[in-house]
Amino acid sequence: MDIKVDEHTVVVFDLDDTLYNELDYLKSAYKSIAEFLLPDNWQSLYSKMLSMYRSRLNVFEFLISSFEVSKESLLNLYRNHNPDIQLFEDVIEVFNAIKSKGGYIGIITDGRSATQRAKIKSLGIEHYVDALIISEELGSEKPNIQNFKAIETSLKGKCYYYIGDNFKKDFIAPNGLGWTSIGLIDNGKNIHFESYKEENPQNLPDYLIIGFDELRIV
Repeated sequence: MDIKVDEHTVVVFDLDDTLYNELDYLKSAYKSIAEFLLPDNWQSLYSKMLSMYRSRLNVFEFLISSFEVSKESLLNLYRNHNPDIQLFEDVIEVFNAIKSKGGYIGIITDGRSATQRAKIKSLGIEHYVDALIISEELGSEKPNIQNFKAIETSLKGKCYYYIGDNFKKDFIAPNGLGWTSIGLIDNGKNIHFESYKEENPQNLPDYLIIGFDELRIV
């Protein structure tokens, strides 16, 4: 689809499962935890953790019962490790195209400040982002409309686009504000994969894309 961009255009992105797969963050965190708990045989523990996760078993409960470690310590390791994650294909091309047309880029993401900022740093996109809204810093989570109004306050534009993946919460507020909403279809690895449950029009994006190669910045 075409997105017309000029100096009055603001294109806003969700982070997790929109710019990269959140499952890769989970795998990165599990690897870091396994290396900490069992440095001489971390691969075996890491494999078991992933298998338990995919079987919908409580991985942290298993670790707490098997090692002298608290839930608080595990959460700290999970949230504050140095993530090994990669952007989806063609994200940088879209970012560069938006910037070349004079447009602005925003990110609205739910989560802890340190965790989400570490993800953005690992992805190497800090210098592209003109406004970053993180739920912990603002004190509210999507679908709260205040998170989106914060973008309108930070970046004055005439045309706003929002690109996300979670039909449960991503599109309600931007739809209500008259933004153009674009849904990135689950590639089969999304953490939140039950979009079929959302049939209310306010939850649904205006457009759907399979990948960023379908966006043409004009």
